[in-house]
Amino acid sequence: MTTEEFAPTHVVPREGLPAWEAPDVSRPTEPLDPFLPVRLLDRRGDWARILCANGWTAWVDGRLLVAVPDLPPAAGQPLARTADPRPLLARVEESLARYRSAAGDLVDGQADGETFRQRTQGLRAGMVVDGEAVWLYDAEHERWVYCDGMHLSTYAASTPPRESGGGPPEIGREPTQAGPTTAGREPTQVVPDIPGRPHG
Repeated sequence: MTTEEFAPTHVVPREGLPAWEAPDVSRPTEPLDPFLPVRLLDRRGDWARILCANGWTAWVDGRLLVAVPDLPPAAGQPLARTADPRPLLARVEESLARYRSAAGDLVDGQADGETFRQRTQGLRAGMVVDGEAVWLYDAEHERWVYCDGMHLSTYAASTPPRESGGGPPEIGREPTQAGPTTAGREPTQVVPDIPGRPHG
């Protein structure tokens, strides 16, 4: 394959990426260099099979790949948004309202501790607001996303890649069920630096 024929769809984040010979964490291979251009070939849940310009392929955590933007829109065409943040914001509000209702019933004596635990089981939400910058927890895909008011981008993934899920994550898609508990999770993996993100 020649360089002219290689059309990357993504790049590796600035920290680089671990890679595997197959979608199996017990089969590691050489890690990928930061900002390496790659082409996405296949998805299996969180796993992504990528192709490098030299013809080498590997499996990586697809949630952490950085998409290469499409060509700019033609003159007069509206700018495309990568994802509308409103559905995810609505899900955070709904989760908070459900928790607030269950907690209110517990405090008012209208529910006992077991009922409270049942009503809140699997409920997960997270939100940090700092001026125009917002970080939201996307419980369906187990990752944090950054929002600048216009669009969302992956900020961190809270679990290792897995095959469940079927296809590529879609921010803003309606949830199908509550996510699993957090017991036994790997540490959160932070992805590329985002302008406006607080450091500390």
